[in-house]
Amino acid sequence: MAENKYSSSPEWADITPIPLDDGSKDGEGPAPLASIAYPPAYAEATAYLRAVMAKNEMSERALKLTTDVIMMNPAHYTVWLYRAKILFSLNKNLSEEIAWLNKVSLKFLKNYQIWHHRQVLMSNRAAFPTLPPQELDFLMEMFAEDAKNYHVWTYRHWLVRHFNLWDDPREIRDVDRLINQDVRNNSAWSHRYLLRFAPREGPDAGMANSGIPGETKGRLDIVDEELVDAELEYAKSKILLAPENRSPWLYARGVLRAAGRPLSDWKEFASQFVSVSESGTDVEVKSSLALEWLADVYSEEAEGQEQAATEAVKMLTLLKEKYDPIRRNYWDYKIRQLSSAAASA
Repeated sequence: MAENKYSSSPEWADITPIPLDDGSKDGEGPAPLASIAYPPAYAEATAYLRAVMAKNEMSERALKLTTDVIMMNPAHYTVWLYRAKILFSLNKNLSEEIAWLNKVSLKFLKNYQIWHHRQVLMSNRAAFPTLPPQELDFLMEMFAEDAKNYHVWTYRHWLVRHFNLWDDPREIRDVDRLINQDVRNNSAWSHRYLLRFAPREGPDAGMANSGIPGETKGRLDIVDEELVDAELEYAKSKILLAPENRSPWLYARGVLRAAGRPLSDWKEFASQFVSVSESGTDVEVKSSLALEWLADVYSEEAEGQEQAATEAVKMLTLLKEKYDPIRRNYWDYKIRQLSSAAASA
């Protein structure tokens, strides 16, 4: 944007700009340790922005001004709030605003304010009584740029809740596509869990781990056993592709917990990644995550079963010394827990 764009324009002649007062000019108040050297064009635009905001001006020129400021600094949170206020005040076409926002989103991929603004627009039931047909296409375009973009995933979670998309075939189809593209995409796995097992109503809607802390946390009141079986098989198929990928292992833990099933249901499956010789001295581990799973299974069985406790300690020791030494202190803690339980039994 050209310098003096506003001060030289007859359209803005009636506005007296309000420059930034950081205490460095008039000597009043504490002086800044280091004044920010804003580019002249940005300093001018924000000076006029302060002036029209002080007047609470709702106009086309103010809207254009917000565009200029956003394109120079999309992280300027206040200008986004002001822009939304103008749009609603002037009864602007919000679909046109979304089209403009698409271009801005692709230019500034990691910007949070863009997605908050989009949510504010989509929250307008008069403009968007249902999900716009191209909205999910655009989100997939964003995921093509960055499939793990936190802001986009957060927004998509909100869309599911707002437009009741829990069982929309497009949602699970897109998740499948993203997981097939990258089986390690934990964001896609999390979204899958939200669709399948998160509460759908009430204040905890979309909160996958809602519930009373303890044994019932994350537990479903009503369990679709066929769905649970299908999702566990899905997780198994993805684990076989990459046994050291934590995402499907964590997903399976969540599914079993939601269904109220024990980890031991997967004991046989996890065991195929851990081979122990008949003498018990040689161990071949194809997945440290399977080793961790078995350690948890044996720990659960350890109460009153000395052999299970011994097996749990063996697995935890392998994790500590060879397969996950970076968490050595954690594995030591788990071993001490088992020893304390055995001593008090």
